[in-house]
Amino acid sequence: MAKTQLNVRVDESTAETARQRAMQRGLSMNRYIEELVKQDAGEAGRTFVDAAADFMKQYESVFAEEFGDKR
Repeated sequence: MAKTQLNVRVDESTAETARQRAMQRGLSMNRYIEELVKQDAGEAGRTFVDAAADFMKQYESVFAEEFGDKR
């Protein structure tokens, strides 16, 4: 997959924390940031799926009435 360069500005303490965390994990700063973003996106995806499942559970009877219970 092609890579795109991003430039971000953060305060020095945030940058130093990121450097230390990346080094502790044996990762480059690029890889560390990339993994953080992927992790965050995955959590959002899980949150959406969980919310959708709760919605379906809550309104299961309504859907069954309207469309029939075909399990």
